Amino acid sequence: MHQVKPDIEALSEAIVAYAIERLRMDPPSLDHPVPQETLEALAGQTITEDGLGGEKALRLFIDTLAPACISEDHPRYLAFVPTAPSEVSTLFDLVVGASNICASSWLEGAGAVYAENQALRWISDIAGFPEGAGGVFVSGGTAGNLSALVAARHDWRQQHPDRAAQRGLIISSRGAHASIDQAAQVMDADLVQSGGHQLTGADVESTIEALSAEDRGRLFAVACTAGTTNLGVIDDMQGISNACAKHGVWLHVDGAYGGAALAAPSARPLFNGIEKADSFIVDPHKWLFAPFDCCALIYADPAKARRAHRQHGDYLEVFYDGIWNPSDYAHHLSRRARGLPFWFSLAVHGTRAYAEAVEITLERAQEAAMMIAAHPNLEMVTEQRLSICVFRRKGWSPEQYKDWSDQLLERGDGLVTPTKHEGETVLRFCIVNPRTSREDIQLILDTL
Repeated sequence: MHQVKPDIEALSEAIVAYAIERLRMDPPSLDHPVPQETLEALAGQTITEDGLGGEKALRLFIDTLAPACISEDHPRYLAFVPTAPSEVSTLFDLVVGASNICASSWLEGAGAVYAENQALRWISDIAGFPEGAGGVFVSGGTAGNLSALVAARHDWRQQHPDRAAQRGLIISSRGAHASIDQAAQVMDADLVQSGGHQLTGADVESTIEALSAEDRGRLFAVACTAGTTNLGVIDDMQGISNACAKHGVWLHVDGAYGGAALAAPSARPLFNGIEKADSFIVDPHKWLFAPFDCCALIYADPAKARRAHRQHGDYLEVFYDGIWNPSDYAHHLSRRARGLPFWFSLAVHGTRAYAEAVEITLERAQEAAMMIAAHPNLEMVTEQRLSICVFRRKGWSPEQYKDWSDQLLERGDGLVTPTKHEGETVLRFCIVNPRTSREDIQLILDTL
């Protein structure tokens, strides 16, 4: 099983050939999910005592399993937050897998860690973080938010050892991602939601003032959002950062989706105040053209995170020598070098290409909003923000929205799923793929 044999070499060539063919698809086939019963009938038992052999297993994936997965890089995949990895980042993901690098420590993966840190430095710079800022790439926004808030609570407990036994308390907006609430549950902390869809400094101030003296003592973090998933709302980070500084509270910024727009000069002023945050996340696999899974978690003072997250054990003593170990900055130990495909794409294309690509998607979303406003059956529900458009089809019921969405996908025309705004079922575009064209938008709108 671990020997390089002629049949393995032939399988390697077949796998690489399929990967290249997939990259050449323009656009890729959208495809759609199928019921488990259908897959059972088509695929049968895929793991057997004697194995299927490489050729048969690969053919099973290509013919049966892959078509049952939606291509999120399709230019008319506009639901949720899509992904649109650059070709070179996808290709380099093959290299990362083949290299089998353990990027937990400098000892095991110094070259990979150095490269990942270069990519983190670029993100730190566009966010205006201090020179000593740094962090790690984790699997996604949920892991990033949890790790940042764990570091925040640890720092609070170190500053206030008399409160170490108390439940902590976090403030967020009502539009915050569900992972903030989940992080609070995992940490056994309380969450107070404040404001409306956008959290302001005044909201934070009034919420703190409304807390009892005991609860004010339990407050250790404010989690604000730089581009909410549903509406693209950017919280008032300038005002919130001032409130956090006044009350000595950790400021965490969830920019998993929207933080990528920091790269676009036209949008950068929208994020003023982010440079004052204690921690920040952005997912390159969302809008910075990296493959899954890749979330950048950055701390203004990484030493605080290291004190919270470093794991200790006799066999780990070789790591405690002051060098940069990615395992010290999040709730993990073993990790793949998931930031390398993103680094490779940045190294190949340069940061200007990234700025231009983000600008293209911002312009396309603005154009889509104008097309929606001009459509006789449609109207915008909220102001167009970042790369998101939220709109309604006049007179439709929730069932009609679902039927339309299902049929759109079934025909292979695109994926646009209903969402809710203030309890109303509506539609939403999220455009993060520079290949999404005006014609793609028009094709979808024509079906409405």
